[in-house]
Amino acid sequence: MSTEIEALKRLFAAINCNDLRAVTKDFNPEIVRIEPEGFPTAGTYRGIAEVQEHIMKGRGTWAEGTCEPEKFLENGDKVVVYLHAWVRLKASTEWVGGRFADGFVFRNGKIVQYLSFGERAEALKWAGIKD
Repeated sequence: MSTEIEALKRLFAAINCNDLRAVTKDFNPEIVRIEPEGFPTAGTYRGIAEVQEHIMKGRGTWAEGTCEPEKFLENGDKVVVYLHAWVRLKASTEWVGGRFADGFVFRNGKIVQYLSFGERAEALKWAGIKD
Protein backbone atom coordinates (compact mmCIF):
# COMPACT_ATOMS: atom_id res chain seq x y z
CA MET A 1 0.00 0.00 0.00
CA SER A 2 1.37 3.43 -0.93
CA THR A 3 2.07 6.14 1.64
CA GLU A 4 -0.58 8.27 -0.09
CA ILE A 5 -3.27 5.64 0.45
CA GLU A 6 -2.18 5.22 4.06
CA ALA A 7 -2.53 9.00 4.52
CA LEU A 8 -6.04 8.95 3.02
CA LYS A 9 -7.11 6.04 5.23
CA ARG A 10 -5.93 8.10 8.23
CA LEU A 11 -7.87 11.14 6.96
CA PHE A 12 -11.18 9.30 6.67
CA ALA A 13 -10.67 7.46 9.96
CA ALA A 14 -10.12 10.85 11.63
CA ILE A 15 -13.25 12.30 10.01
CA ASN A 16 -15.32 9.28 11.10
CA CYS A 17 -14.00 9.51 14.68
CA ASN A 18 -14.54 13.28 14.67
CA ASP A 19 -10.84 13.75 15.51
CA LEU A 20 -10.45 17.10 13.83
CA ARG A 21 -6.87 17.58 15.01
CA ALA A 22 -5.78 14.36 13.27
CA VAL A 23 -7.62 15.36 10.07
CA THR A 24 -4.85 17.81 9.13
CA LYS A 25 -1.88 15.49 9.84
CA ASP A 26 -1.11 14.90 6.16
CA PHE A 27 -2.07 18.33 4.77
CA ASN A 28 0.42 20.63 3.09
CA PRO A 29 0.23 24.11 4.71
CA GLU A 30 -1.01 25.50 1.37
CA ILE A 31 -3.74 22.88 0.81
CA VAL A 32 -6.68 23.87 -1.39
CA ARG A 33 -10.08 22.22 -0.78
CA ILE A 34 -12.75 22.52 -3.47
CA GLU A 35 -16.31 21.37 -2.89
CA PRO A 36 -18.52 21.85 -5.97
CA GLU A 37 -21.83 23.67 -6.30
CA GLY A 38 -24.71 21.54 -5.08
CA PHE A 39 -22.72 20.13 -2.16
CA PRO A 40 -23.76 21.23 1.36
CA THR A 41 -20.67 23.39 1.98
CA ALA A 42 -19.69 24.30 -1.58
CA GLY A 43 -16.73 26.60 -2.03
CA THR A 44 -12.95 26.87 -2.18
CA TYR A 45 -10.97 26.76 1.06
CA ARG A 46 -7.25 27.56 1.34
CA GLY A 47 -4.73 26.64 4.00
CA ILE A 48 -4.92 24.20 6.90
CA ALA A 49 -7.06 26.43 9.15
CA GLU A 50 -9.74 27.08 6.49
CA VAL A 51 -9.85 23.45 5.35
CA GLN A 52 -10.02 22.19 8.93
CA GLU A 53 -12.88 24.62 9.67
CA HIS A 54 -14.67 23.48 6.49
CA ILE A 55 -14.37 19.82 7.52
CA MET A 56 -15.49 20.66 11.09
CA LYS A 57 -18.55 22.46 9.74
CA GLY A 58 -19.57 19.52 7.55
CA ARG A 59 -18.77 16.85 10.13
CA GLY A 60 -20.53 18.92 12.80
CA THR A 61 -23.88 18.34 11.07
CA TRP A 62 -23.70 14.59 11.73
CA ALA A 63 -25.42 13.04 14.72
CA GLU A 64 -23.84 9.72 13.71
CA GLY A 65 -22.56 7.91 10.66
CA THR A 66 -19.51 7.35 8.48
CA CYS A 67 -17.87 8.23 5.20
CA GLU A 68 -16.10 5.04 4.20
CA PRO A 69 -13.52 4.62 1.44
CA GLU A 70 -14.50 1.81 -0.92
CA LYS A 71 -11.67 1.95 -3.46
CA PHE A 72 -8.43 3.84 -4.09
CA LEU A 73 -7.15 4.54 -7.61
CA GLU A 74 -3.78 6.18 -8.25
CA ASN A 75 -2.25 7.98 -11.22
CA GLY A 76 1.06 9.69 -10.50
CA ASP A 77 0.54 12.33 -7.81
CA LYS A 78 -3.28 12.00 -7.99
CA VAL A 79 -5.45 9.62 -6.00
CA VAL A 80 -9.20 9.11 -6.43
CA VAL A 81 -11.13 7.63 -3.52
CA TYR A 82 -14.55 6.10 -4.05
CA LEU A 83 -16.62 6.87 -0.95
CA HIS A 84 -19.87 5.76 0.62
CA ALA A 85 -21.38 8.21 3.11
CA TRP A 86 -24.19 7.08 5.39
CA VAL A 87 -25.14 9.55 8.10
CA ARG A 88 -27.95 10.73 10.31
CA LEU A 89 -27.92 14.48 10.55
CA LYS A 90 -28.59 16.27 13.84
CA ALA A 91 -32.29 16.95 14.49
CA SER A 92 -33.26 14.16 12.09
CA THR A 93 -34.30 10.55 12.47
CA GLU A 94 -33.68 9.76 8.79
CA TRP A 95 -30.44 8.29 7.49
CA VAL A 96 -29.09 9.77 4.26
CA GLY A 97 -26.15 8.93 2.09
CA GLY A 98 -24.71 8.19 -1.24
CA ARG A 99 -21.71 7.18 -3.24
CA PHE A 100 -19.33 9.77 -4.67
CA ALA A 101 -15.59 10.36 -5.08
CA ASP A 102 -12.90 12.63 -3.72
CA GLY A 103 -9.72 13.48 -5.57
CA PHE A 104 -6.37 14.30 -3.98
CA VAL A 105 -3.08 15.66 -5.24
CA PHE A 106 0.07 14.89 -3.25
CA ARG A 107 3.37 16.73 -3.17
CA ASN A 108 6.28 15.47 -1.05
CA GLY A 109 3.95 13.12 0.83
CA LYS A 110 1.43 15.82 1.75
CA ILE A 111 -2.05 16.58 0.39
CA VAL A 112 -1.97 19.83 -1.60
CA GLN A 113 -5.38 19.55 -3.26
CA TYR A 114 -8.61 17.94 -2.04
CA LEU A 115 -11.62 17.96 -4.38
CA SER A 116 -15.06 16.35 -4.24
CA PHE A 117 -17.00 14.99 -7.20
CA GLY A 118 -20.69 14.08 -7.28
CA GLU A 119 -20.03 11.56 -10.03
CA ARG A 120 -17.21 9.07 -9.82
CA ALA A 121 -16.63 9.27 -13.58
CA GLU A 122 -15.81 12.98 -13.21
CA ALA A 123 -13.12 12.16 -10.65
CA LEU A 124 -11.58 9.53 -12.92
CA LYS A 125 -11.51 11.95 -15.84
CA TRP A 126 -9.88 14.63 -13.62
CA ALA A 127 -7.17 12.16 -12.58
CA GLY A 128 -6.67 10.62 -16.04
CA ILE A 129 -7.69 7.17 -14.78
CA LYS A 130 -9.63 4.50 -16.66
CA ASP A 131 -11.46 2.12 -14.33
